[in-house]
Amino acid sequence: MRGAVPPAARGRQDRRLTIAYETHDDAPEDAARVVDTGLGEANKLAAPVAGVRQLCAFARDVGGRVIGGAVGRTWGDCCELQQLWVAPRCRRQGVGSELVRRFEGRGRERGCRTFYLFTFSFQAPPFYCALGYRPAHEIRGYPSGIVQYLMMRTDLA
Repeated sequence: MRGAVPPAARGRQDRRLTIAYETHDDAPEDAARVVDTGLGEANKLAAPVAGVRQLCAFARDVGGRVIGGAVGRTWGDCCELQQLWVAPRCRRQGVGSELVRRFEGRGRERGCRTFYLFTFSFQAPPFYCALGYRPAHEIRGYPSGIVQYLMMRTDLA
């Protein structure tokens, strides 16, 4: 049977795709949206991601302007601080510490006991250590010796 295709190979040939690959420095919005949506749909099928909830804490001056914020999310027992920022004129006055305490407090109200964040060596590792976080992992290879840290704290109570 010269030229016959084995049954297993026959099915693969019927579903062959013609694929063109692209590489970009800046993601085209439409393509990035397709990837984001596709990943979101796959995640919904694989895990209870509906339980992921945004969490924020903000500090405002007497004029109502935001002078700092802690932004992240909770999911199950985990609370992730994704962003912490304090206006330069308000730093070293306890604003950042209070924002983290309030952020974590709301996380605890939601049942969280594991708190984590990522920070670079040029950002605030000593600040987070003073709040009870400890480096759990280091990622090296950034320019100028910069290190990214995964920092964690687990409440045992």
